[in-house]
Amino acid sequence: MLYDELAEIIANLRDLGGDHAFVEAKRAETKLPKSVRETLSAFANTSGGVLILGLDETQGFEATGVRAPAKMEADLAALCSENLEPPLRPLIGTHRFEGADLVVAEIPELPPGSKPAFNRGTGMTQGSFVRVADGDRKLSPYEVQLMMANRGQPRDDEQPVAGTTVANLDKALVETYLNRLRRHRSRAFANLDATAALQRAKVLIGTELSLAGLLALGEYPQEFFPQLMLTFVHYPMKSGPDPRNGTRFIDNVAAEGPIPAIVDEALIALRRNMKRRSTVRGAGRAETYEYPETALREAVVNALVHRDYSGSSHGTQVQVEMYPDRLLIRNPGGLYGAVREENLGVEGTSSARNATLLKILEDTPLPGSDRPICENRGSGIPAMLAAMRDAKLSPPRFADDISTFTATFPNHTLLGDDAVRWIASLDEHGLTDSQCHGLAMLFHGETLNNQAYRNANDLDSRVATEELGDLVARGLLIPAGGRRYTHYTLAEDVAPASTDSPAPPKRRADRREEILDALGDNEATRADLVAATGLHDRTMTRWLTVLLRQGLIEATERNLRSPNVRYRRTSQRTLDEPEG
Repeated sequence: MLYDELAEIIANLRDLGGDHAFVEAKRAETKLPKSVRETLSAFANTSGGVLILGLDETQGFEATGVRAPAKMEADLAALCSENLEPPLRPLIGTHRFEGADLVVAEIPELPPGSKPAFNRGTGMTQGSFVRVADGDRKLSPYEVQLMMANRGQPRDDEQPVAGTTVANLDKALVETYLNRLRRHRSRAFANLDATAALQRAKVLIGTELSLAGLLALGEYPQEFFPQLMLTFVHYPMKSGPDPRNGTRFIDNVAAEGPIPAIVDEALIALRRNMKRRSTVRGAGRAETYEYPETALREAVVNALVHRDYSGSSHGTQVQVEMYPDRLLIRNPGGLYGAVREENLGVEGTSSARNATLLKILEDTPLPGSDRPICENRGSGIPAMLAAMRDAKLSPPRFADDISTFTATFPNHTLLGDDAVRWIASLDEHGLTDSQCHGLAMLFHGETLNNQAYRNANDLDSRVATEELGDLVARGLLIPAGGRRYTHYTLAEDVAPASTDSPAPPKRRADRREEILDALGDNEATRADLVAATGLHDRTMTRWLTVLLRQGLIEATERNLRSPNVRYRRTSQRTLDEPEG
């Protein structure tokens, strides 16, 4: 880790006043705290993180240091290799910071095939932890089971269901399914009779139905698994039921039957409860639903086919909850395999927890349609994001917490009238459409990081990084969290008081006078000026370029990237209009 990155992380801790999901600081002046074991396990089981020893959180993250850094490094390395299973191999080093020695360890996330990392002394069930917000939480036995299952290809959907036969299948669904198999997969199925074809497709395991076959083609799977269904609830308030008049919900639906019927019934319930909004299309206006149906269909299908179907989850249904400001779709079982929150929607990223179920549903159509339930090409999330972009809505937020996966759809037009007026009031020229979208997301209270920005605008990571960096340089955004975990917030002097009163206070957009005052009659490096003004490094770089171009300052080196370059004022004292 570079010194500048460490300084940025510590500054962020001090601003937040506490640890966060990717950084844990401990005093550890003379020895390793016992809680280090839990933090190491939690980081390895989540998304990795940084452990800083020698910072005192109770004193505002003062750098108290460690007395014997070499010994502390050795003790930490031994703990990682001897007390953790599997052994961890973090990058450990000592940094001199504010006159104190800090021991810093960067703990990588373990690959799915090696999780969970646990403390050998307490065992896997009691010694496995996960990082939640700024703390370490012990994994439940169910979460440990999920991580163990993810070490290989789960086969829960292939298990035979005792007491079932072909008589439990929906005859119309089976007929349509077999016709598609013989038409689209003639090499494997054209010459087989119905029973042999169903066995080859693993709808039948011997004479019993597989769980996948029952869920996809069964007449009434809930006869055997009452909770393997979908529930839909429409709540009247953002917080849920209305305590003023006792209204618990506006609509309540239990969607049962095979997966095709559940998807159909869920979409009917969603259409019935969605409002319609009027949007400009060309020279006229078009009526559209609050949420695009393509996005909802893909989200419902994903929840049903990618959920956990192990025995421990048979009592949990897929849940769809509608509130005035959002729609939430939740399923048991987090992400599987190589898929992570940060790469959801990236082309070519796909992992199938229920491979047999997905294969069957490739040739099982939606009711009243020739369209299959799913394509099994990793196209569901990209289609969802594209539909939200086309509707000018904020992208869905995805949350994976091992035992559940949640997709939340915000209910607002990304560039509504209030957001457009607010962005215009910033008086920033040359913003791209995608930068306006990013600002609008923050205006509506959404989380903004590189992934969310890419999803909202269909950009690659490089372009997203450049455009976000430009917004930071303009003084509109403040980055936080360190380079690897950066997220963005609106600068205080541009943030609206509320979406009901969107006009921001007057901005100090022109930083030239501030920088010239900091220079005075002296010379200073860019780092000196950043420290003197409190401006972000990118913002300082932008305004130094403007001042150089206008002849108000000069540099001591021709190579402005040199660490030795210093700046001083020229004899010109008149401030012209700022550029860009």
